[in-house]
Amino acid sequence: MAIVWLLIIGAAAGFFATRIMNIQANVVTTVAIGIGGALIGGLVVRMLLTAMGMLGGLIGAVLGALVLIWLWQTYVGR
Repeated sequence: MAIVWLLIIGAAAGFFATRIMNIQANVVTTVAIGIGGALIGGLVVRMLLTAMGMLGGLIGAVLGALVLIWLWQTYVGR
């Protein structure tokens, strides 16, 4: 089922991409362009989400440390 879904999404993506770039291509080429674009785009998006996930973890860790410092100063530092 995943292959069928990839073909459908690839065909749609290839259709839109060929129309945006004003390229005349047959159906097989359009689907191949779409599938290739989906694979490349999927990898790029996955890398961006991973990098942002790491950054989000760092931000969360800093915020957590700030809360701990505030709690320490408020209740233990007295």
